[in-house]
Amino acid sequence: MVFDSRICHRNGRSNNRVERAGSTPAAQPDRYAHRVGREGEGCHTWRREGVLADQGNSVWVGPGEVRQASQTHPEILTSCRGSIPQVGPRSILVAAEEVSMSDRRESWSRREFVSGLTLAGTAGFAGIRPARVGAEPPPETTRLRLYHSPSVCVAPQYIVGELLKAEGFSDIKYVKTTTAGISKVLASGEVDVSLHFVAPLVIQLDAGDPITVLGGVHPGCFELFGTDRVRVLRDLKGKTVAITELGQPAHVFLSSMLAHVGLDPNKDVTFAEHPAAEGKRLLAEGKVDAYLAFPPDPQELRARKLGHVVVNSTVDRPWSQYFCCMATGNREFVRRHPIATKRALRAILKAAAICALEPERAARALVDGGFTSRYDYALATMKDVPYDKWRVYDPEDSVRFYALRLHEAGMIKASPQKIIAQGTDWRFFNELKRELKG
Repeated sequence: MVFDSRICHRNGRSNNRVERAGSTPAAQPDRYAHRVGREGEGCHTWRREGVLADQGNSVWVGPGEVRQASQTHPEILTSCRGSIPQVGPRSILVAAEEVSMSDRRESWSRREFVSGLTLAGTAGFAGIRPARVGAEPPPETTRLRLYHSPSVCVAPQYIVGELLKAEGFSDIKYVKTTTAGISKVLASGEVDVSLHFVAPLVIQLDAGDPITVLGGVHPGCFELFGTDRVRVLRDLKGKTVAITELGQPAHVFLSSMLAHVGLDPNKDVTFAEHPAAEGKRLLAEGKVDAYLAFPPDPQELRARKLGHVVVNSTVDRPWSQYFCCMATGNREFVRRHPIATKRALRAILKAAAICALEPERAARALVDGGFTSRYDYALATMKDVPYDKWRVYDPEDSVRFYALRLHEAGMIKASPQKIIAQGTDWRFFNELKRELKG
């Protein structure tokens, strides 16, 4: 995340009001402001990329860059919520002539710059306070790989770019995959940290795949659409459901739902594999009885008035009480890069707050970033999915719930306790729940 603040110096003093970290603005004398810049140089543009905070006798000023702090003035003076650290010892600030905005003009349009500012500012107003970020060393690696799939409900990881830059990541890439391919790229290490669906995650953990579940991001997003022949889940007995692929999220989630109401997904229901567009067409023509949809498909089906909603996991219990999308990491990445893992998770949780508080801007960022083509469906998704609930539910309960259902369905062998013990690590999530106070 890159912020610029224009600071004008008159007689060695700044006209910006500043505050010392941990105290109120009113208590701060302007005498500290003259420490920014050099006398006689007029206005300077100061830039922060990454975090700026006290680390004893040295501070991190950008991704991986360490400068020495003054022995006599180790304090950091920062501005209030969501904005950049404004002043501090001269030796730990970066002036415009050292790091100018010109180095990003070729890759940043004005709209992207303003959008980045606004989305980042929203994280501040969401109660996301960056005070503890600076108390951490920089990430062990500045390289981070996430995935890009057709599913829009994982929007936090698509709009997270500038927040990741503020955490010290400079080499951020997306690996394109199908929804069914998420598990493979995460287990193989092609993707480092990302969101993933809890039900197929349980299948992977039972199989011993090297994945670590880090925390919950949002409950419910999937919806079961049916024809007039299906009014409730139990009506699926003897019926046909369109899915894109066996073992992919729709198949696994629906199997857990069927087990919950006493049906055997291996015997009582026929799963027909079709591409998503074909599955929706067959539903409209009544040639299949149901279709389990992930955003933006539910928003499209409602807009086109195709079928009717049998189960909506954002509002219908028990599905609405458990996380659907979880933050995960490749196990080796998490082991080797714990600081980077926590910083990436923090950025994703901040991005979830942006989706909840600024759905219009989040939807526009999804379209502008090339993650989806329809703004109307993206906006509907941002408004439908409860992105503000990551503090509410216990991620371990979600893993346990789906593990029990999938065990009942005969799809996993390990007990929920074993899966939780071997495949989860809640340290970072629990720390961030305390840190990112709402």
